[in-house]
Amino acid sequence: MTIIHRNKIDIIKYIRNQTLLYNDTVCSPMCFIPRTHLQTISSKLKPSFSPAISMAQTDAPAHVAILPSPGMGHLIPLVELAKRLVHQHNFSITFVIPTDGSTSKAQRSVLGSLPSAIHSVFLPPVNLSDLPEDVKIETTISLTVARSLPSLRDVFRSLVDGGARVVALVVDLFGTDAFDVAREFNVSPYIFFPSTAMALSLFFYLPKLDEMVSCEYREMQEPVKIPGCLPIHGGELLDPTQDRKNDAYKWLLYHTKRYRMAEGVMVNSFMDLEKGALKALQEVEPGKPTVYPVGPLVNMDSSAGVEGSECLRWLDDQPHGSVLFVSFGSGGTLSLDQITELALGLEMSEQRFLWVVRSPNDEVSNATFFSVDSHKDPFDFLPKGFSDRTKGRGLAVPSWAPQPQVLSHGSTGGFLTHCGWNSTLESVVNGVPLIVWPLYAEQKMNAWMLTMDIKVALRPKASENGLIGREEIANAVRGLMEGEEGKRVRNRMKDLKEAAARVLSEDGSLSELAHKWKNQKCT
Repeated sequence: MTIIHRNKIDIIKYIRNQTLLYNDTVCSPMCFIPRTHLQTISSKLKPSFSPAISMAQTDAPAHVAILPSPGMGHLIPLVELAKRLVHQHNFSITFVIPTDGSTSKAQRSVLGSLPSAIHSVFLPPVNLSDLPEDVKIETTISLTVARSLPSLRDVFRSLVDGGARVVALVVDLFGTDAFDVAREFNVSPYIFFPSTAMALSLFFYLPKLDEMVSCEYREMQEPVKIPGCLPIHGGELLDPTQDRKNDAYKWLLYHTKRYRMAEGVMVNSFMDLEKGALKALQEVEPGKPTVYPVGPLVNMDSSAGVEGSECLRWLDDQPHGSVLFVSFGSGGTLSLDQITELALGLEMSEQRFLWVVRSPNDEVSNATFFSVDSHKDPFDFLPKGFSDRTKGRGLAVPSWAPQPQVLSHGSTGGFLTHCGWNSTLESVVNGVPLIVWPLYAEQKMNAWMLTMDIKVALRPKASENGLIGREEIANAVRGLMEGEEGKRVRNRMKDLKEAAARVLSEDGSLSELAHKWKNQKCT
């Protein structure tokens, strides 16, 4: 088990003096503590530091444990939740992170930059060698959490034995197995749902839908009527629902049935964005937990991203609102043929663009879900002469760009996105209209909602072979950046930006929940 302490120089010096750590396990300003020393450290620290660090004191902050599912897309919004709890409500936080291998550089970078009141524990990697090669992400995530429960129990025991006033365990969408550990320690279990209120409404509805429908959902003649939402075709529902015989669907159904065991569910959305779904979710039903809309929780730090300064400097030289940002999130990948079509479509559009290019993957669209880096030079896969022909008008960068800073830049006028919810909310907060290109998970649902319901996006159509052709791409790009339809979605997104700003300035649902936690009696 790896524990990270920040700004605890006195504790690090004490541990060094006690010779509990070897030199190669200390890395200032973080301290990585081997699992074998955890109990020894705990017992030695308590006598010497109890006046300063005892969490049992009446003025000690309430403590929240957060268990993110594997994947950067799950970690990022929970980090924003933790920062808000610390800065606005004086909580202390422990991230407890399940793994199935070595932790990524991106994870450590994000967690290493957090305030001193936020600590992180990387649980020992679980063994998933018994899983087949074609296992779905939902199965991998669910089993990683389930097989980490003994280690999670050890963390809880250390927190409680150390006097921490743990008032809640927060898991995300596939972490409900951890409820059992929380109950063992009389800690209230909560869910943070990092996606749309529409998807959450489906999650609560899915057990009933599963009983009502015998065929595959994509074969249904009538659209699915998710409570509070416009009816949607079954083929547009999230990926694990598309094969009901697969373990991924069975895991999804298992978790959705356990959602009613939570004492509350936070959803990363807000009323002006998803009024119908949120009203349906907040209707009182026996056994249904309270739903708290706490969004938009996004990274608002425009000063970060020094590594991406090259593309930010390039944006500085472009006309206002003229650049289309092209990125498929931390996990999205395209096939080689699709990369070629996208490149030629961007070239044909004659619009300015900033493109985050990743190496292709012809088998799955989420190949970088657990690691944002490409394994090969992605520029090797671009069409011959593409960079020369688009020089000055376009900029391609490998694997990563500082997305929050790009979207908040004045030169950015559009965003071609996989429409993951983190990216979508960042667009909303900055008022940047969208071209949606869903790849996996619930992204087809997001794309449908953004185009058909909220109307802030354009969506290019794929051909019969599944590829989105260069002409279709060029038309969508020109339509967003220059066309009348682009003006309509841009104006609608401007309205949502103003609504998001109002929500962020208010004392909303998260304050209500924080007040409840602070006044909670620990047993």
